[in-house]
Amino acid sequence: MSEKIALSAIAHGRSGDKGNHANIAIIAYTPAGYDWLREHLTAEVVAQYFAPMQPSRVLRYEAPNVWGLNFLLNDILAGGASRSLRIDTQGKTLALTLLQMKMETPMNLDRMKRTAEEPS
Repeated sequence: MSEKIALSAIAHGRSGDKGNHANIAIIAYTPAGYDWLREHLTAEVVAQYFAPMQPSRVLRYEAPNVWGLNFLLNDILAGGASRSLRIDTQGKTLALTLLQMKMETPMNLDRMKRTAEEPS
C-alpha cells in the first residue's frame, strides 16, 4: 500500500458561501503542485469526498495564473446562511476540510512543497 499525504502538504485554500452553494479555492504552492492537482483533484473526487453533505453538483474551474482550482458545490449549505441549521452555514470551513483529504503521495513531492522564504 502506498503512503498518503494530506492535500495541505502541497496546497492551501479558502472557501465561502454563494447563497445555498459553496465556493472552494485550492491553491498549489508550486507550479509542479498545480500540475498534479489539475490531474488528480477532479470535480468527481471532490464530489465523492463531500458526498455526505449531498451537493447536487460539483463544478471545477481552473485558475492557472494563481496555480489554483476553484470548485463550486451546488446546494451543499442546506439553505444557506440565513436558513441552514448546519454549524458552518457559510461554508467557511470547507476548504480546511478538503485540505485534510488524504491523497496518494506524488512521486515528485519535494517539488510541490512550500519552501521557506528568505527573511527580508
